[in-house]
Amino acid sequence: MLDQPELTVIMPVYNMEKYLARALDHLAAQNDSNFKLLIVNDGSKDKTREIAESYRDKFRYFRIINKPNGGLSDTRNVGMDNVDTPYFTFHDGDDWVDPGYTAYFVRAFHEHPEAAMVSCGFWIDYEDKNGKDSIPATKKPIHRMLTKAQTYRQIVNFLGSLFFNKAFVSPVKGYTWNKGYKTSVVRKHNLRFVKKLAFMEDQIFNVRYLSLTDGFYCDSVSLYHYWQRNDSMVHNFNLKMVPDNFKANYIVWKIILSSLWNEHKRNSRRSQSNLISIDEGNSNERKG
Repeated sequence: MLDQPELTVIMPVYNMEKYLARALDHLAAQNDSNFKLLIVNDGSKDKTREIAESYRDKFRYFRIINKPNGGLSDTRNVGMDNVDTPYFTFHDGDDWVDPGYTAYFVRAFHEHPEAAMVSCGFWIDYEDKNGKDSIPATKKPIHRMLTKAQTYRQIVNFLGSLFFNKAFVSPVKGYTWNKGYKTSVVRKHNLRFVKKLAFMEDQIFNVRYLSLTDGFYCDSVSLYHYWQRNDSMVHNFNLKMVPDNFKANYIVWKIILSSLWNEHKRNSRRSQSNLISIDEGNSNERKG
């Protein structure tokens, strides 16, 4: 008898008929099949819904939620609202994963219970190469807990976010699909994805999540394939991206600076408390 699944994979989809079968084929071939797949169909107008339904028998735990089109953030929020496992992650419908993807998140949380978030590395795959020559996001190995400041540095692209930046080398970055989250954290703080932004809503969600928690574990092993489509937003500039970029970066940095300042104050109070304890101990020794 299988244990109850501990992980839900949330897959928001919109008009993914060209790529969805590849994504689902790789998820169906996971080493650990004891996870829940939750597909949230954001009002697709193509055959996305039919393709998804055709995979129902290939997963032990499979659910599709069909909703009116509301955008990616709204779709992710609906997914989080329907998670009933301790952990969850996200998976874009045009990407795919290696066989150890789902097992990684459960194992990482078990081995590092102090971590509120865990992350794996990822591959970069370009459409013009048709899936060949997957490139790891970074070859620098990381297998450890990171401080809050270190985590922010791994997530935030200091050189700007208008385009996919190859110079920003990190196995973490601001994406959601290589992160594992605790459902209890989302419920406790009522965390949501910001709507009405062209992009970076995932980075905002991640830094807000981290600002409210302690403990981040990263293993740079690449398990997720990030498909670089020629028609994706990061490759096609439009004017809406400029104000959204400034707005999103403002929100991100406001959260980070406030978080680090609060942590600095906590550490200062802790240091002062330790000094007082030492002084009191010395005073007592002198009195004796």
